[in-house]
Parts: sequence; structure tokens; C-alpha cells
Amino acid sequence: MMQWILPVVFVLAGLLAGIIAEKFFFKKLKTFVLKTKIPGSELIFLSLHRMTFIWFVLAGFSAAVLSAPIKPDIATVLHKIVTIVILYSVTIVLARLTAGFVNLFITRSEGVSASLISNIAKTAVFVLGSLILLQTVGVEITPIITTLGISGLAVGLALKDTLENLFAGFYLLISKQVRTGDYVKLADSHEGYVIDISWRNTTIRELSNNVIIVPNCKLSSAIFINYHLPVKEITLTLNVGVDYESDLEQVERVTVEVAKEVMAEIAPQLIANEPYIRFHKFGDFSIDFTLYMRVNEFFDQRIGRHLFIKKLHKRYQEEGIKIPFPARELYIPENAAKLEN
Repeated sequence: MMQWILPVVFVLAGLLAGIIAEKFFFKKLKTFVLKTKIPGSELIFLSLHRMTFIWFVLAGFSAAVLSAPIKPDIATVLHKIVTIVILYSVTIVLARLTAGFVNLFITRSEGVSASLISNIAKTAVFVLGSLILLQTVGVEITPIITTLGISGLAVGLALKDTLENLFAGFYLLISKQVRTGDYVKLADSHEGYVIDISWRNTTIRELSNNVIIVPNCKLSSAIFINYHLPVKEITLTLNVGVDYESDLEQVERVTVEVAKEVMAEIAPQLIANEPYIRFHKFGDFSIDFTLYMRVNEFFDQRIGRHLFIKKLHKRYQEEGIKIPFPARELYIPENAAKLEN
């Protein structure tokens, strides 16, 4: 029994060291580093979450195996198990770090979806780590790679739809036809903001906060309008009609002034693009024109119309400009009236 005291001490020491490292030193070091705002520090600590405890426990267990009175073949098996666990935990940490830094890099690139690329990067790290783990424990990976290559065709046929959506997602990202944050309108009248492009689907959030799930292959071959390309700024158009007795010079001046007031509220950075109107029709009861005004993006058209109609209606009343409603005058010939009598 005395021979087992030292191995048990090593195991308990590993457990105690892991708890102390996780609860005290690691936590305090994390707080210190986050306060100093070292770039990437938060990602590093999130990746190392619970791993310091596991590594201290494994170190204690490994020391216990070396000092325990056990057979060499059993000790070899136990050492392989420890090695596998250590390599797997390191693979997890590297996968977390890779996905985290990929997300960090991509989020700085406007409109690029992070989930698809980060998941691919994480999967690649896991595959590479698994191959290294197998090679370390003595498993020949060359036959495995050969088998995977031969069976790749069968897997590709079985996962035809999945792979089609995967490559379609890459095509959408590379071509930059659709980016996260873009406002798109599909041919079937669905429209909204693109919030994510994953390995299988593109997620679109409607203005009503509902979510539309579109397979990547469908979106890549669909006809749609991207209101954020080539730029987010969009021209708001609004049709207005004024009375035939109106002074059209006054109408143009007042309307443009009101449009400038609205732009100063919702799009002051675009004020250099002055709004303008174009008369285009002698209507049945009004002279019709269209206002053209720049706003920041598609969604701003709603608030732009709302403010413009309110302000224009008030200003027209102050200036004595009439917006006529449909009316028709009937002319009855005198002879026709006598015949009816």
C-alpha cells in the first residue's frame, strides 16, 4: 500500500493545482489582461476555458503513472491515453482560437459572413489535429487519407445537395453579390436584411422581424435586387400633384426647401446631393411632378416619406399651394336640358 501513496499524492496534487489555477490564478490573470485591453486576449482566454484544469489533472495523472508500481504494458497504454487527451484538448484550443480570430478578422471586413468561413476553418483544424493525433499514437494515416480520397466520390454523391449549397455559399461570398447587412428583394417579393450566410442557407430578416431561410444554391441562381449595391445610398422618389393655378416656380422652390429640411434630419452627410423635382404630366385635375431625394439606405425611405409628407403639407398650407383632389365638371348643353324637361 505504501507504494501507492506517491501516485495518489500526484493525482490529488494535479486536481488541487487545476482547481487553484482555474479559480484563482487564471481568473485574476484574465481580469488583468482584459483591463489592459491586449489585442486578442479575450479570445485566448475563451479558448483556454477549462483547459488549464484538464492539463494540470493530466500532468498529475501522468506523474502518478510513472511512479506507480504497474506493469510496463499497462503504463504504455495509460501514457497513450494521456497523450490522446492532451492532443485532443490542444486541438480544441487551436480550433477555438482559429474560429475566434477568423471571426475577428472577418467582422472588420464589412459585409462578409463570418459563420461559413469560421466553421470551415474550425473543421480544418479538427481534421488536421485528428490526423496528427493518429500519427502520434502509431496509427498510419496514409491508408486513411487514401481511403478518404477513394470514398470521396461516393460521399460527394451522397451529399450532393449539401456540397452544392456549400460551394454556392462560397460563390456568393467571393462574388460579393450578397453580403451580410445588405437589403435584398427576391423575385417572389420576399425582402429583408441578410444576417448570415452559412454552409447551407442564407438567412434574411424581414422588416417585420420574421426570418426567411433560403438555400444558397437557390439564392445564387435567383433574380433579386440588392439595394446596397453598388452603394447603400438610395434615391427616394415621391409623386406629388399641385393645382393648375399654382406658381410652378414657387412650387419647385418650396418643395426643394422642405426636402432639404428632411435630409438635414435623416441624412445630413448627403446634403451635398441636393434634392430636385421634375414636372412630368398635365393630369386630369393637377400638374404632376416627382421629387428625387437621397437617403442613407433602403429602410430610410419610410421615415423620409413620413417626414416629407408632413412637412410639405404644412408648408403648402402656409404658402397657399393647393394639392387638389379628383374633381370633374359636367357641362350640360342648354338644348339637352330642354329635351329632358
